[in-house]
Amino acid sequence: MPIDLHILPKLKDSLSFLYVEHAIIEQKDTSIIMIREDGKTPIPIASLTVLLIGPGVTITHAAIKAVCDCGCSIVWSGEDAFRFYAMGLGETRKARNLLKQAALCMNKELHLEVVRKMYAKRFPKLDTSKLGLREIRGLEGIRMRESYKHMARFYGVDWKKRDYKHTDWNSADPLNRALSAANSAMYGVCQAAIVSLGYSTGLGFIHTGKMLSFVYDVADLYKTETTLPAAFQAVRDYRVGENLEKKVRINCRQFFHERKILKRIPEDLDWLFDIDLSENNELDQTVGDLWDEEEEAIAGGMNHGVDLNDSHNNGKR
Repeated sequence: MPIDLHILPKLKDSLSFLYVEHAIIEQKDTSIIMIREDGKTPIPIASLTVLLIGPGVTITHAAIKAVCDCGCSIVWSGEDAFRFYAMGLGETRKARNLLKQAALCMNKELHLEVVRKMYAKRFPKLDTSKLGLREIRGLEGIRMRESYKHMARFYGVDWKKRDYKHTDWNSADPLNRALSAANSAMYGVCQAAIVSLGYSTGLGFIHTGKMLSFVYDVADLYKTETTLPAAFQAVRDYRVGENLEKKVRINCRQFFHERKILKRIPEDLDWLFDIDLSENNELDQTVGDLWDEEEEAIAGGMNHGVDLNDSHNNGKR
């Protein structure tokens, strides 16, 4: 998808990213430039938080160093960030978001509050505050079942039930394969966004016990408006001999773009965790803090040693 590289899309007013594909990236002075057939474009890495590198990109070692020197993170992803492959962190990246996520996840009461907010987002017209989690999960099951039925009627596709096996992909019917392919694309987008924002993919709230638990949590917030229509539409338009999974990926790109998923994920996570990202405007410290049992954190990068003998003598005086 062509983009105007002179306009940086925003994850948040204080947090921006740039996605680049099919280009050569080289160092120029203390910054980097992107080279394509239509010319050279400077990339303002000093003001970027994340550089998303898609397929067809060649980047030099010097360019990587320049990016890291500016404290910018790098994510290697699939087309339109559909897959998360690897990432490199800028040297001054703070762990603020990860620490907040961990604190909420490990506290039972706070954990429950986040879970309720996640479900509340799916039921904006229903007061779930007095319902137990089992009741809410039951309502979620009904919501998804009705969503499948609605999509089947809307796209004119036969629907039985959600049924697939990870170990036997070809045994599933075309619609279940399409749904699995669409969900996989959504997981890739969510994983790239989560890691780029400094969160952990493994500290889930509704889901737990897997390294992608939080990815599943986030993805479930958007499936009914993205992956479901992408899959049902692909099956409706599918013809024998065509690549069904490719049609699904093309549809997903369209729905992810139209629903502004990459813009909404950070906004929704800010709301879920009650995070004020205005602090990200502050310059990151080169040296991290030290944990303290009384003050929570004290300055690092300095010698905290004292002369115990002097301290003892001073006490006697």
